[in-house]
Amino acid sequence: MRQRAPVENWLTDWDHLDPGWVEDPFPIWDEIRSSPCPIAHTERFMGVYLPTRYADIRDIAYDPEHFSSRQVVVRANPPPVSGGGAPPITSDPPRHRGARMVLLPPFTPKAVDKLIPKTRMICNALIDEFIGETHCDVALRYAQHIPVRVIAHMLAIPEDDGERFRTWIHEIIEIGTTDESVLERALAELTDYFAAHVRARSDNPGDDLISYLIAAKYPDGQPFKEKHVLGTLRLLLVAGIDTTWSGIGAALWHLAKSPSDRRRLVADPTLLPTAIEELLRAYAPVTMARVVAKETTINGCTFKQGQMVMLCFPAANRDPAMFPDADKVVIDRKENRHAAFGLGIHRCIGSNLARMEMRVAVEEFLRRIPEFHLAGKTMWSQGAIRGPRRLPFALGAAPAQSEASSHRRS
Repeated sequence: MRQRAPVENWLTDWDHLDPGWVEDPFPIWDEIRSSPCPIAHTERFMGVYLPTRYADIRDIAYDPEHFSSRQVVVRANPPPVSGGGAPPITSDPPRHRGARMVLLPPFTPKAVDKLIPKTRMICNALIDEFIGETHCDVALRYAQHIPVRVIAHMLAIPEDDGERFRTWIHEIIEIGTTDESVLERALAELTDYFAAHVRARSDNPGDDLISYLIAAKYPDGQPFKEKHVLGTLRLLLVAGIDTTWSGIGAALWHLAKSPSDRRRLVADPTLLPTAIEELLRAYAPVTMARVVAKETTINGCTFKQGQMVMLCFPAANRDPAMFPDADKVVIDRKENRHAAFGLGIHRCIGSNLARMEMRVAVEEFLRRIPEFHLAGKTMWSQGAIRGPRRLPFALGAAPAQSEASSHRRS
């Protein structure tokens, strides 16, 4: 990222790329949420609003008339011309529904359950590579590979291309937030990559997601145009990979610094689905954006047409008005209507897949490596998705130590 002017007032000049936000955003959201106006604003990024209350974020997410999804990432520059969108996430009604409905069948619970054996095999193959070592960067050698290999399997594209995928994702989601040339190049390369696979699959269709999208039709019977297919494939790769590996990494990061939670899950794996929901709430990786299509007022704040809104779902998940002990991780939390997968018409289509990958990834790690702890500084990503990019672990029992900091908010 380029050098940026430091933030002096989070209410009037916030910046989600500021090192303070990247390292520990939770106190920032608390400060804004508890202020007289819990909707901050900044002139950076050509003007953006930042609601921090669950209720406000929900109201915006459910109001596509006033808040358009044609641009879903807060960037320093206008949307790239060559991007072409990523339907259905960048589609507004009425076009949105047709694009979304077509994608639902491959991501139903029943369809996702069929991927569990493959996901479990991927996790164990990765663990086999480092289980005998005393130290390991779990982000680089475990979390970042799992969703890459699963989505490659679903699309029937080479798993060996994973390093290319990770490079494109880093350039699009992080560097491209402020560097337009990098963003344009990465999007063009990714589009060309998928265009070649679409051509090949058009000639020889198979039982995979690319072939499925080529054959898909809108409700009126019209087939998807190639631009639509390529946009959806970009979405599946970028959004489906970075979000999930961030969730896996954050879950393991928490368990590394919270021995009691980790040992409880090792002793009782049946608690894992509930714990995954809580870890998703506490460390939700995804922030989306909307464009103000029509001027409107929410919670006393006027949203001016043409500016953007950053829908910080992680901040919504830390709202004490919605969640008791919102800043504590309670792995057996009973009621947990979190917004980690978004709210409204654009709620994540791949939520079943992400949950499954997270559950299997954590389950297999705990089964084979029940004791581990942090062994260095965690490096967090910048931009619309927050997750560990460097996560150094010591594998094995840690020296006796206090767990006083296990519930720290960051």
